Amino acid sequence: MAKGSAGPFTGFTRLSKGLAVLLAIGFLLTSILPFTVEYLALIPGRSIPFVWTVLTAGYLERSIFSLIVSIAALLIVGRLLEPFWGSKEFLKFIVFVNFFASANTFVLAVFLYYVSRRGDFLYVSVSGFHGVLAGFMVAVKQIMPDQEVPFLLKLRAKWLPSMFVLSALIASIILNEPMHFVPFIVFGTYGSWLYLRYLQRKPEAGFKGDASSEFALTTFFPGFLQPLVDPVFAVFEKIFCGRRNQVLEEGQDFDLGKPLPGSDPVEANRRRERGARALEERLGSVTKAETKVLSTENLPSSVENEDMV
Repeated sequence: MAKGSAGPFTGFTRLSKGLAVLLAIGFLLTSILPFTVEYLALIPGRSIPFVWTVLTAGYLERSIFSLIVSIAALLIVGRLLEPFWGSKEFLKFIVFVNFFASANTFVLAVFLYYVSRRGDFLYVSVSGFHGVLAGFMVAVKQIMPDQEVPFLLKLRAKWLPSMFVLSALIASIILNEPMHFVPFIVFGTYGSWLYLRYLQRKPEAGFKGDASSEFALTTFFPGFLQPLVDPVFAVFEKIFCGRRNQVLEEGQDFDLGKPLPGSDPVEANRRRERGARALEERLGSVTKAETKVLSTENLPSSVENEDMV
């Protein structure tokens, strides 16, 4: 292969590779020293003395299959999102989603224990990067909702989070182990949407979040269910967007005929176009690299033919 050529396994960001190494170290550590699981995984009944497990559990994979899937998804999605957001914002997103999923899983386990008085809710060992993986799918939904996902029967990216949650629920019923992965996935999905919807700073635009209708929480549900869940989710809009709406009503810094910050369809379309363009550039670089490799391999044979002539 020619020097300096880019391939399908190159171009990964430094931050993504660093996080991948962290996942690998956690897997090796718990494989060699199994007792360390008690100090790194989230066990709700022991989280009061070991409070750091709320942070470490999300980076601990305990099966080789889940480790490979997590690292592959991290590298691929990181190559797309990190140049789009920046390294600092990409890391903030991962840390927030991981903490949100772990903290709410702890609260859920304690709640279920007090309701059912079943001790297994308190002493189940929960860990894995799948909460952040769910968050990645929400981010892809925001950036390029209409992009078709390869190898998934032309499924559009906007349905990735919903399909991931549905698959987790079905798997939990079959395996009868819902607490091992479902809370991380559900809270990871919701936490990432919460962050991108209301908290993510956009210095170039001068506001936080994404208030566009295309990214409303109801869009995670099928069309026939959206009228039923919309009144419920409207409560969250009043809680988290109350300040925006108040500013709009008072007419401070905004024209009444101007869209609410983050809700402008033009801005949403521009964001989708940037995301689609970024994906096309990634795929295009891989195609060019493969073409260059093939031409390099065929070069010696063509030179020999010319010498014979």
